Amino acid sequence: MTINEIQDEIIEEFQELDDWMDRYQLLIDMGSEQEPLPEKYKTEQNLIDGCQSRVWLQADLIDGLVHFQAESDALIVKGIVTLLLRVLNDQTPEDILSADLYFIEQIGLREHLSPTRANGLSAMLKQMKMYALAYMQIR
Repeated sequence: MTINEIQDEIIEEFQELDDWMDRYQLLIDMGSEQEPLPEKYKTEQNLIDGCQSRVWLQADLIDGLVHFQAESDALIVKGIVTLLLRVLNDQTPEDILSADLYFIEQIGLREHLSPTRANGLSAMLKQMKMYALAYMQIR
């Protein structure tokens, strides 16, 4: 699936829920279903700066695609990082770097996050794009 197809799918899922409490619950449920990050990747090097909660992000280049794994110790943040993984995982570095992540605004995510969580979202996105840039340089 393309990044835009995945985003459209997420937008549809969130549009089915009118109440933001239900949307938060959907985020928590998504995070709960995420595979736990192997302990060997829970290192200081993989911690994302700028997040109030602890978020670890591991990225590997596999067959020309950036494979992300992540985890957070906060339920909603884990849901947010799971959404980002769903959209950007196993995409090419070029597609990640050129992606317009319109789903964030369309589902109202940024406007319903506290300022610290919104900063964390930006930090996660920045780190994912930095990995994509680094992997694009070495291919």
